[in-house]
Order: sequence, then structure tokens, then C-alpha cells
Amino acid sequence: MRLLWICIAGAVGTGARYLLGDWILRQTGPLFPWSTLIINALGSFLLGAIMQVALSVEGFDPTLRVALTTGLMGGFTTYSTFNYESLRLFEEGALWLGALNVGGTVICCLLAGRLGMLLGHLLVGA
Repeated sequence: MRLLWICIAGAVGTGARYLLGDWILRQTGPLFPWSTLIINALGSFLLGAIMQVALSVEGFDPTLRVALTTGLMGGFTTYSTFNYESLRLFEEGALWLGALNVGGTVICCLLAGRLGMLLGHLLVGA
């Protein structure tokens, strides 16, 4: 049953990534992979918040936690896409854009993950 919930949540996360990524691409254009950067940062924030709440609230259902983290957030975040797009920018000679994507993703995701953890603390009062 746990596997089924992980798969359902993963499908929802994947659909959300597609819809949000498509919307961001239409807003920003294709020059820089903003959608991947934003989705990875948002996913890092949400994963931080989910884990903080799930590990702080006594009785939080382990199946719900793994469905939200491994399933939903696993389907939503896009590290493999980030990797490919960064390598493509470097191969195309867009070294500055490639470095911006790598640095921006690492910094934004670390900050977003920490902010998510702080939100989780606020939500559970820990």
C-alpha cells in the first residue's frame, strides 16, 4: 500500500513540475533554465518544511511522510534536468550562464531548504 501512495504522489509531483515549468518558461523565455532553478528551490523549501513537520509531530504517519517526500517531492524536483541543462550550457560555451545555473541552484536550494525547515519549526512550535 505504501508503494501505491508513493507512486500516486510521484505522479502528482511530476504533473505539478510540468505545469509550473511550462508556465515559468512562457514567462521567462528559453535563454536560461529559470524553471528548473525555481522548481528545485521550491522543492528544497517544501521538502525542508515537510521533513521538519513530519519528524517533529508525534504520530505523523510514516507512509504519509514517505509519500510526500519520496513521492511528491521526488516527482516535483528536477535535479537530472538541472544537470543536463548545466552541462549543455557549458558545452555550448555559455560558461557564465552555466556557472550561474550551478551556483544559483546550489545557493537557492540551500537557502530554500533552510527556510522550509524554519517554517516547519513555526508550524509545529519546535
